[in-house]
Parts: sequence; C-alpha cells; structure tokens
Amino acid sequence: MPFIIPFLVFLVIVLFASIRIIQEYERGVIYTLGRYTSNRGPGIQIIIPVLQRVLLVDMRIRTVDVPSQDVISKDNISVKVNAVLYYRVIDPGMAINKVENFVMATSQLAQTTLRSILGKHEMDEMLAKRDELNSAIQEILDQQTEGWGIKVTNVEIKNVDIDQTMVRAIAKQAEAERERRAKIINAEGELQAAQKLDEAAAILARRPETMQLRYLGTMAEFTNAKGNTIVLPLPMDLLGGLTKLAGK
Repeated sequence: MPFIIPFLVFLVIVLFASIRIIQEYERGVIYTLGRYTSNRGPGIQIIIPVLQRVLLVDMRIRTVDVPSQDVISKDNISVKVNAVLYYRVIDPGMAINKVENFVMATSQLAQTTLRSILGKHEMDEMLAKRDELNSAIQEILDQQTEGWGIKVTNVEIKNVDIDQTMVRAIAKQAEAERERRAKIINAEGELQAAQKLDEAAAILARRPETMQLRYLGTMAEFTNAKGNTIVLPLPMDLLGGLTKLAGK
C-alpha cells in the first residue's frame, strides 16, 4: 500500500508528459528510439516519453523573400533582380529526413535558379515576359524540391533594377528606334503619295477634259482667297489652241 500512491502519481505525471496537442496547420513527425515511424495529424496525440520524440512541421504556405541577385542577361546587360517565393510542405517526413534545413535549402535553390533562368534571356524579355519567366522558375524549383516533400506554389519576380548608365544607353536606343520607325512611316507615306500622283497623271493624260475641270476648280479656290493680286497659270493645251488659231 505505501507504494501505490507514488506509483499513481508517477503514472499521472507520465500520462501528462505523453500528451501532445498538435494544431490543425501542423503535422507531427514521430521518432521511436531514433527511427522515423509515422506522421501524426492534428488533435491530441500520445507520445511515449523517453522512447518517442515528436517534431512539429508547419504545413501552411511559406513566403520567402529572395534577395536581390546580380544577373547578366543574354544581351550582356547587368541587372539586379529580386523575387518572392511561395511554397508549402506536403510530406513532413521527407522534409525533415531528406534535407537538413529545408527552409534554407529552398531559399538557396531559389536564388541560384533565378540567376540561371534569367541569364538565358534578354533584357526586354525580363521586362515584357515576367509571367513566362515566373512559370519557368516555378517549374524548375518544383521539380527539384519534389524529393524534399515540398511543393512550390508560385514565384513572382518583383523588381528588375538597371544601372543608371545602362538606363541612359537603353533610352538612346529607344529614341533611335523611334526615329527609325518615324522615317520608315514618312517614306511609306511619300511612296503612297507618289503612287497616287502617278495614277492621277495617267488619268489626266487619258482624259484632257478632266484637266480643264481641275483648272476651273483651282480658279474658283483662288477667287475666294484673300488678296489683291491673283496669278493663274495657263494650261498648255489652251496655249496650243491659241497658237493654232493665230496660225490660221
């Protein structure tokens, strides 16, 4: 009888020590005598003291700010790029057993992948095709972290910073491109105008009376214009008619 009360007290202490409460967003990785045995879900779980040990893993989506990386683009432009990475643990046993620190490993992998992918593209593509680059980086990261029990849900490139000297060079390049396009548009306009004038000349050559109507229309425009003196050119066919009349 004297040993019953201490024994009961010992049992109560062991019972309280073996009770663990796991939150809804957590999973427990159980080790029995140092060997990985199972994963435990949320709720009250019984962990045998001394014999068993539990490590809790947060299953919620994690946000990792990828620090600014120095990247040299395919067209040899030096830029600084930073991004944000979203991932979550889908297998806590693999995340704990396969890699020493999956948080640090995922962050370092994201940095190296960011530099590797963006270095294969030109500067214009980094600015104009961010969605495609985000998808490419996410796909590569997801393939490499799959063996760690980690799922990469999204990658977003935040800022692409260019050196000021390169900004001025790019601005000059853009200005030269605008001037080139303006000259091309002007030349195309002159070509179309010349084609229309050629067509009009061909029509006037076939129909001389059309030229007379055009001449009369021009006279009407000059008549309505302000000014004291109006000088009008004489059509060549009219001069020819007068010459023939004088000859007769």
